[in-house]
Formats: sequence, structure tokens, C-alpha cells
Amino acid sequence: MKIKNKILVVEDDDYINKLLCDMLKDSGYITKSAYSGTEALIYLKEDFDMVILDLMLPGISGEKVLEEIRKIKSIPIIIISAKEDKGIKIKTLRMGVDDYITKPFDMEEVSARIDSNLRRYKELSQNNNTNNNVTKYKEITVNEDTREVFVNKIKVELTMREFDILFLLVNNPKKVFSKSNIFESVWNEEFLAYDNTINVHVSNLRNKLLAAGVNKDYIKTVWGIGYKLDS
Repeated sequence: MKIKNKILVVEDDDYINKLLCDMLKDSGYITKSAYSGTEALIYLKEDFDMVILDLMLPGISGEKVLEEIRKIKSIPIIIISAKEDKGIKIKTLRMGVDDYITKPFDMEEVSARIDSNLRRYKELSQNNNTNNNVTKYKEITVNEDTREVFVNKIKVELTMREFDILFLLVNNPKKVFSKSNIFESVWNEEFLAYDNTINVHVSNLRNKLLAAGVNKDYIKTVWGIGYKLDS
């Protein structure tokens, strides 16, 4: 039996919300409606396979809802908004939106984009689970082949050394690494005790992961020794 995908529709206009939900139900999806940003965040405690999100919402804005979703979930998000400003589109795409549709919209196009994004997400999940060169630690995904790092589905731009440090830690999550361990593994050079290089790189790595939406700082300082992942 085919499992039905569950979609949260966040739209404050009653007519548009019902229009989208009726279309989704006719296509075999399970839907739930939210009419404000606050209501959406309450409902997101449940499991959904996708969120359709308006930006101009009463109370908490759509942008803030998007930010909060990306802190906890990697599910596809499609914006459907009357905002046509290019800067808004670019901003939301950088925040982790999978697709952006402007109002007024064509129902067949919306349906096709929903199907396409759900299919792509399913394929990505299957590939991540079967690829031996992909390491996952909590909401962090590290791809050794492409040297890419994602927090949920948000790509994190790291320097070569930052990537190598993170790769070392996530592949040895229970091990405590001294600064000399890390330096000699990543730089392949002898570590000098007074060198502050590791501290700077770890600090930058932490900040980038936190900015991308990790739930907390997973890189822990072991005083007098070095660093390890928070298990």
C-alpha cells in the first residue's frame, strides 16, 4: 500500500488555503491547514513531508517560520507568495527554500512542483542512506567525495581545513583529539605547542555550523587536551 505524504499548508487567506488543500487531497496527499506563523510552528511538532508557506502571515512572518523550520527539519519547503521582489526570492532560497512560486499561480504548475520536490527529496534521502562516502552526525551530513557539508538541506561553505577538521571529528565521534592530533592529521606537519591555528579554525567551523542551524554547538572543548564531538 502506497504511503501518503502529509503536507502542511501555511496560508492566511481562507480561499487560497482551501484551494491548495482540495487540490492536494485530490492528488492523494494528506493536508493540514495553518493560518498564521504561530499556528504553523505549533503544528510543526508533528511529522510532515513538505511545507507550503506564504510569507505575508499575521503574527510571526513566513521568513521567521522558514528559519525555525530549518533549525529542526530538512523537509522540502515551497514558498507561494505575492512577493515578486528578486531579493526576497534569493534570500529565502539561501535560507533553505526548495522552490518559490509567485501569486497568482497556476494549479497544474503548483501540483507538478510539489510532486517534483517530493520525488527529489526521496531520491536524495535514499542516496544519502546508501552512499558509503556520506557520513551523517545528527543533522550534519558530510560528503567525502564532493567535499560538501549540509545542515539538514542547507549547504555550509567551509574552507579546505575546516572541512578536514569536521570530517575527522564526525568519522570518530567518540574520540578526543588533541590539538596536535588534529594538526598533524589535517596539515600533515609537526604541531607547535604555541600555535593558535587549530583554535581559530575550530571557532570558525563552530560559527558556520551554528549559523546554518545546528541545534547546538556539537564541537566540545576538552580542557587541557583538545576537542571532541558531543555524544
